[in-house]
Amino acid sequence: MTIYDWPTGPYPARVRIALAEKTLQSRVRFGTVDLWKGEHKKPEFLAKNYSGTLPVLELDDGTFIAECTAITEYLDALDGAPTLTGRTPREKGLIHMMSKRAELELLDAISVYFHHATPGLGPDVETYQNAEWGFRQRDKALKGMRYLDAILKRQPFVAGEVFSMADITVIGGLIFAGLVKLPVPAECGALQAWYARMQERPSVKNRVTMSEPTETPV
Repeated sequence: MTIYDWPTGPYPARVRIALAEKTLQSRVRFGTVDLWKGEHKKPEFLAKNYSGTLPVLELDDGTFIAECTAITEYLDALDGAPTLTGRTPREKGLIHMMSKRAELELLDAISVYFHHATPGLGPDVETYQNAEWGFRQRDKALKGMRYLDAILKRQPFVAGEVFSMADITVIGGLIFAGLVKLPVPAECGALQAWYARMQERPSVKNRVTMSEPTETPV
């Protein structure tokens, strides 16, 4: 399998963390798509993913799977443990609900803020910007952080008692928040403490270096 992504990207981080949690790194190759050069919007890449977004998983039979949730679902189905998308119908429902909320209220909101209210990826990529919309989405992201803080005050993980895809989605959101210098509100102590714990997980620590070539012993 091949993963097309950008090593430091917040959306690629979601799939890289999932790969590491399931110890599937050895089964994938990485293909770098340069966001800053707009390679994800070029015809060559659009042939792989109509949406022009990263990451994309290419299977050995030539099938392309885009969207982080879909890729994580595929990886989760390759083996049974640990399960990131839920074991029981209840777990699956809660994890998918919270992951979608984390996308809408945090990660995607920060993405809109980045692309519309900051220089984003530069004038060659950001051909249309609406700063007012971008700042509204920034405020939405801050509201989302407060919502997640309330969730994490009463349970150890975003969707309940176990680490899941929902946690990975929030991690991606906070990685993006760090890139755009949007701090977690000071009053969100539970969210801050949770994120500090998440950053100690090897899957999160090593997500960027995962795709770096390793030296072969002579």
